[in-house]
Amino acid sequence: MLVDLDVKNFLDKVAGKDPVPGGGSIAALNGAIASSLAAMVAGLTIGKKGYEDFDSLMQIISEKSLGYKEVFVSDVDKDSDAYDRVFACFKMPKATDEEKKKRSEAIQEATKYAAEVPMQVARDAFSLMDVIAEAARKGNSNAVTDACVAMMSARNAVLGAILNVRINLGSIKDKEYAAAMQSEADVLEAGAIEKEKSLLSEINQKLRV
Repeated sequence: MLVDLDVKNFLDKVAGKDPVPGGGSIAALNGAIASSLAAMVAGLTIGKKGYEDFDSLMQIISEKSLGYKEVFVSDVDKDSDAYDRVFACFKMPKATDEEKKKRSEAIQEATKYAAEVPMQVARDAFSLMDVIAEAARKGNSNAVTDACVAMMSARNAVLGAILNVRINLGSIKDKEYAAAMQSEADVLEAGAIEKEKSLLSEINQKLRV
C-alpha cells in the first residue's frame, strides 16, 4: 500500500514513470496533511492557560480532524486503485459484440467510480475547512500559521480532487450524471477558494507589523 511507504519512497514513486500515484492521491494526501495540522493546533490549545474556555471545542476539533485524517489516508490508495480499475477494463476482450458491450459497460462503471472517489475527497476536504477555520480563530495563537497552512492544504485537496473528477466526467456517457457531478464540483471549487481567502486575509491582517 502507498500509505505504508516512508516519505522519501512515496515521493520517489510519485516521481516515477507510472501514472499512479498521481494527482488524485496527492489531493488526498493534502487532505491528510490538512487534518493532521488541524489536530495539532487543537492539541496545542487544550490545557493551555488563557484558552480554558475552548478546551471542549478543541477536543471536538481534534477528534474530527483525526477522523478526517484516517479517511484521507485511505483515499490515497483508493484513488490509485480507481485508476487501476479503469485501466483493467480497457484490457477486457472485445472480439464479439457481446464482449464489446460488456467492456463498454465495465469502463463506464469504473469511470464513474474513478470520478466519485475524488469527489468524496473534495467533499470531505471542503467540510474540513470549516473545522480548520475554527481552530485558526479560537486556537492557540502561536499555532495560527499552522492552521493557515492546513487551510491551504485543504484548498489544494479540494481543487486537486475536483480536477480529477472533471477529467473522468468527459468519458462518461450518462450526461445527467455528469452534469450533476460537474455542478457540485463547481460549487465546491468556488466555496473552497472563498473559505481559504477569507481566513488568510483575516490572519495576514492580524500578523502585519
